[in-house]
Amino acid sequence: MILVADVLAAVRRAYPESLAEEWDSGIGLTCGDPLEPVEGVLLAVDADDTTVDEAIARGAGILLTHHPLLFRPVQSVAADTPKGALLHRMIRAGVAHIAAHTNADSAVGGVNDALAQALGLAVEGPLAPSAPGAVTGIGRIGHLPSPLRLQEFAALVAEALPATVAGVRAAGDPRRSISRVAVCGGAGDSLLVEAAASGADVYLTSDLRHHVVAEYVANPLNPAVVEVAHWSGEWPWLDRAAGMLTSRFPGLTTTISSTRTDPWTIHANSTPTS
Repeated sequence: MILVADVLAAVRRAYPESLAEEWDSGIGLTCGDPLEPVEGVLLAVDADDTTVDEAIARGAGILLTHHPLLFRPVQSVAADTPKGALLHRMIRAGVAHIAAHTNADSAVGGVNDALAQALGLAVEGPLAPSAPGAVTGIGRIGHLPSPLRLQEFAALVAEALPATVAGVRAAGDPRRSISRVAVCGGAGDSLLVEAAASGADVYLTSDLRHHVVAEYVANPLNPAVVEVAHWSGEWPWLDRAAGMLTSRFPGLTTTISSTRTDPWTIHANSTPTS
């Protein structure tokens, strides 16, 4: 018999909470009885109405997500609040919730290794090591099997990651040769300096701002920039996390949610004038 506590322990071994950033919160067990038996786990990037519905419909005893449900402090989880309503629904349905956030970003085999693997990179190490010489840390540095132009690399990214309405954007000379690649799943603007210092030809991340990118790529010594939707850059981790759980618990059913929880829902094409 597999318990919620067993799955939680396996998640903590694979993605130690000691690796989480100091500002991170809401990781680990959000709700659920640690002593409750579990037969199935649904894995998703986000805990929201759609993934909670899916977990309940599938009879999953655990919803394991990358993003915490209670990331910012709240004073109430009443059922008439959005997050409180989700918690009440999960508790009533017997669905526990576990989150592995920046600890999964930093861990070997976590979010950033999964992103690098999806792009076909040979990983050299973390972009921002958690300690000098550590193999853990935020982001990854790697290289492509053979060089590509920036425009070709952007197309490779679009093919490798799940589609979103915003697609993939790149900033820099489309003809620039790309061999060495820096990646950071999720919002990675805090690592722009590290990406430049790494000698990368391109930096792939999410949630960047106009002036920041414009000033960054104006310096020819800096990498080009590729931006993907926050959700799509983190989604490849789900398969790795599912594999970790099934290798530890052969009798456990793991399902990866294919529901796109990227918040952007509409894209209207426009044609640049130059």
